[in-house]
Amino acid sequence: MAAELIPANIVIGDRIYRIKVLPSDEEVVRKTLKIINDKIMEFRTQFAGKDMQDYISMVLIWYATQPQSASGSDATNKEFIETLEKINKQLDVVI
Repeated sequence: MAAELIPANIVIGDRIYRIKVLPSDEEVVRKTLKIINDKIMEFRTQFAGKDMQDYISMVLIWYATQPQSASGSDATNKEFIETLEKINKQLDVVI
């Protein structure tokens, strides 16, 4: 029997997205979103005057260029990437 997806409202930057996730993935998604939004706020403080798309792009570049040892364990990185891929797939379905 396939697991039921549950609806979740997520916020990235200043946008709200409605996605469906597995209950077992909800906590990972929320933690990932916290990391993303915290980093967006950090960049907003450092680089005032940009638009939200710029900040989101900065976060993506920041994450992609982090050394493996500095950004966490391989398991954490894999989990983060898998979560982003799931969010991306859900956004494709919603849009």
